[in-house]
Amino acid sequence: MRAEPQPAAYRADPAILELADWLASPVQAADFPATELRFRNDRWAKAIGLDHLGDDAWLRHFGRFEPLPGNLAQPLALKYHGHQFRVYNPEIGDGRGFLYAQMRDAAGRLLDCGTKGSGTTPFSRAGDGRLTLKGAVREILATEMLEAQGVNTSRTLSVVETGEELWRGDEPSPTRSAVMVRLSHGHIRIGTFQRLAALAGSGAGGATETGHMAALVDYCLKHYPGPPPPADAPGADVPAVCLLHQVVERLADLAASWMVAGFVHGVLNTDNMNISGESFDYGPWRWLPKWDAGFTAAYFDQQGLYAFGRQPEALHWNCGQLAVALRQVADAPPLIAALERFGPLYMAAVARRWTWRMGVHSQGSERDAQLVATSEAAMRASGMEPEIFWHRHRGGKNAAGDLADALEGYEPVEEAAMDRDNEPVQSMLIDEVESIWSAIDRSDNWEPLHAKIAAIRRLGNVLGQPPQPAGHSPASFSPVGTD
Repeated sequence: MRAEPQPAAYRADPAILELADWLASPVQAADFPATELRFRNDRWAKAIGLDHLGDDAWLRHFGRFEPLPGNLAQPLALKYHGHQFRVYNPEIGDGRGFLYAQMRDAAGRLLDCGTKGSGTTPFSRAGDGRLTLKGAVREILATEMLEAQGVNTSRTLSVVETGEELWRGDEPSPTRSAVMVRLSHGHIRIGTFQRLAALAGSGAGGATETGHMAALVDYCLKHYPGPPPPADAPGADVPAVCLLHQVVERLADLAASWMVAGFVHGVLNTDNMNISGESFDYGPWRWLPKWDAGFTAAYFDQQGLYAFGRQPEALHWNCGQLAVALRQVADAPPLIAALERFGPLYMAAVARRWTWRMGVHSQGSERDAQLVATSEAAMRASGMEPEIFWHRHRGGKNAAGDLADALEGYEPVEEAAMDRDNEPVQSMLIDEVESIWSAIDRSDNWEPLHAKIAAIRRLGNVLGQPPQPAGHSPASFSPVGTD
């Protein structure tokens, strides 16, 4: 059974104020013509003590952005740079979102409420700062499915329709508008560090920005704690080196979890890489219709830079850009040593997560690697959708040929040993996503969305407790309570 978020009392902790003078710009939310509640995630609202809010109060806070008690008095648009499709861009930052509030959960973890579609900021450039309702619905579906599949992901906390007509070049327009609030463990990006390094290197304020870099490292180590580097790692006592080891471990595990889920994020720019290791900011995502390393999610990714099979490479490259930025406060050799851990950590994470999805107990790294390779070959040969493959073979069942040989001696975990063959497969292919949106768009019928969310959450319960996200202190993701 999947552990549920533990209820907690509301406990505000706007820790970002330690850095806000140079890391963010105060902004105002847009004054929307309407606020109609379309989705509230009470499963996760209870983890931050906000599930008691009535709908009117919910709309005041997550549609009009009235400050929460003891929290940020004014929203903050965070400043960052980033590589976008490997081209450095210093002209970005929170352009249609902001950090609205921070609070602690029952385990003491710092959680952020960040927005999408909340209006223009100093970093909007030519954008309108808005989000389409379709984009918000897609984000609900992505986060719910990834959570069920054991991926360390942000959660969609709230979606409010805002009564504006938006014009977009990539969907029929005019289209409906919304403002979304995500719940995550942080919004410090690799691009946040890149901005400080660029400013320090420009000569405009080198010493000051280097000091800011050190302060940002300390903030991350304090609020997103993780394990120390290996005992033999060089420079293990240097804060920046310690942080890079944690981020490498987190992103190697994140890449593995996407691959096992058959998920393609689509836009793996450094400004979309959270140092907490959380998957977030879902734009042109897709799930695989079949096992295909070259499958891309974004129509504009014509070179396949972020294709399914290149996602581990992309995250490793992004870790390298963090290492380059951290050269402001650490020597190169210890940072390089941390980067060299990515490959082995990724392979170990794939094996750990693959056996979990297969519903069998590990048989050691060599056997597990063979199981992964044989499973991939079976999916390629059959053209089978990955979710159908997992459903059919969970617990080691229904295997034949090479796959049966690879599964010889594997024991099913308790959940997988139960007879669940009559439960339908839960996929998230694009045709179903479009069908769910069409029901909303054409007849304001939200039932298909609600039914899909309920089915996805049942899938999560069937799969049971996923592997703990790597690179965090053990207490950070301890399962607490079950439904």
